[in-house]
Amino acid sequence: MMFITGPLYSGKRTFARQFAGSCITDVQDKAADAADLTQLAEELAQYDIVIATEVGGGVVPVDAGQRAAREAAGRLACLLAARADCVVQMFCGIPTVLKGELPKKC
Repeated sequence: MMFITGPLYSGKRTFARQFAGSCITDVQDKAADAADLTQLAEELAQYDIVIATEVGGGVVPVDAGQRAAREAAGRLACLLAARADCVVQMFCGIPTVLKGELPKKC
């Protein structure tokens, strides 16, 4: 599984289109409602490409529920990165491989 993360509109989806396989996006949104993040990570790891938007780099929300959702999204990202064969961080359309090697392109 390849895990792609980065800020909004950083080119994650465009980059992912270069590779074959099943893809799921915006997985950070699933973290807030998950009863078991480990189980969620296992389910998501069945996809070939998993994309999550980095949500922890901005202003800390005043709302406790929003803070908890960000915490869960960050923990899910850690679990996914641990399971991934390849982890890519996108920034300004530039991919940086943090773990492993990129799979062959389509």
